[in-house]
Amino acid sequence: MQMIIMMTCGLGASSMAIPMLVPSLGDCRRISRYGFDGHVGFGSDYGKWKKNCGMAPTTGNASAKNMRLCTSPMASSALAESSNSSRLDLYKQVLEAARDKFSQEICFQSKDKDISLAKALLYVAAEDEAFLAFNREIDIYSLHNERRDTPSLSDALGWDGVESMPMSGKNINEWLGELETIAKEVEAELVSRDIGCHLVEVLDAVNKVLFELRGFKRSPVIVDSKCSYLHSVLSSGNSSAILLSVIYIEVCRRLNLTIVGSRVGEEFLIWPPTGNPEELFIVTSGRSLFGVVNGKCVDDPRSKASDINSHSLLGLDIATNRDIIGIALANLMWLYWKRASRTNPGLMLTSPLRLVQKSEEKLKNYCGPQTPLLRPQELRLAIMASERMLILQPHNWSLRRDYGMMLYYEREYEIAIQELSICLAFAPEEEAEVLESFVQRLHLMRLKTTCKSFGQQGELTIP
Repeated sequence: MQMIIMMTCGLGASSMAIPMLVPSLGDCRRISRYGFDGHVGFGSDYGKWKKNCGMAPTTGNASAKNMRLCTSPMASSALAESSNSSRLDLYKQVLEAARDKFSQEICFQSKDKDISLAKALLYVAAEDEAFLAFNREIDIYSLHNERRDTPSLSDALGWDGVESMPMSGKNINEWLGELETIAKEVEAELVSRDIGCHLVEVLDAVNKVLFELRGFKRSPVIVDSKCSYLHSVLSSGNSSAILLSVIYIEVCRRLNLTIVGSRVGEEFLIWPPTGNPEELFIVTSGRSLFGVVNGKCVDDPRSKASDINSHSLLGLDIATNRDIIGIALANLMWLYWKRASRTNPGLMLTSPLRLVQKSEEKLKNYCGPQTPLLRPQELRLAIMASERMLILQPHNWSLRRDYGMMLYYEREYEIAIQELSICLAFAPEEEAEVLESFVQRLHLMRLKTTCKSFGQQGELTIP
């Protein structure tokens, strides 16, 4: 099959979805050593990859200007009669600004050590919060249009941009200040003990403030999205393991203490680089310092983390800041995918691809009127997380495949074809064969959709 490698500058969306930016490739030069599935790989130079592909770089600003906002007819009618459209315009501006700020923070022209984990993840939260707020506004306007007695909202929001938008009562700068406050509480704890700044003592003080005074807790199974957003974690204390690691790293950085981390199996472990790693594993009061920092997983024999000791610790691959952000985004994507597909138990992103090999008839059920229906808002949030992951790893064919498959489930067939066609150029041979058959089917589906829109009758088949 002849392939045309191209990039799209925007995403079409269903009536319930906001189109987001396709990841910018113009400034992407460094290749991360980590895949977001936890595997190590890909050390090639992205500049050479981009040149060989013939892929024209795009810019985030150009994409932002081309963003389209699709709403349902009822919502459009409500908006047309509403005087509060400035609220919607502001949320749209925040969506664009948050993505731009995120892209700038993790830009490959910046040194990894200069990336702020907290800022990047707060911009992620701001974009998703703005998306959800926009949808709520649409619902309110639709309700107001149906029921004239419903009071309309005030036109003023009391803030004017992504930096000042409140999230759980505080804006981005105030949440960054919360990390500063935690660091000062650790300093106060050290002063009260009247001790020096020995590594073990500092970590013990951090542990006391975070886990005892502040009450932060790791949630072993993430079912609440609030555990996956930094501002919500700082507010409630309930956290995924990766975000609690981010808070630990950020607090220690403000104390001039370096903390590193590594993916071990399904866990992400953190520790301070030290010339004497044995001291991290000395058991006092029933727990080692390494165990307190990383939670119960280090004591669980079912976890690979339980096999880590002072010797094996030195052999782990250290995750970069970009790697850590990618892991947090991957967790967010899979959380929303599970929510989106909740009414289809057992449905996986790649389910239609597996059917290519098994039965053409079964594939028709996936590529036609019986395509599984997913929750549109949760699906769009999963797609947004996937887009950000591709900004971090534009070379990763499996990430782009997952992105393309989510677009397929969203029925954005044209863009799905583009993304999956890119995968064909870089996927392993066996995977490429499966993708090619599926892309052919998507071409047919797109043609059918186009013909139906013009009233053409008859059946289209693949030659």
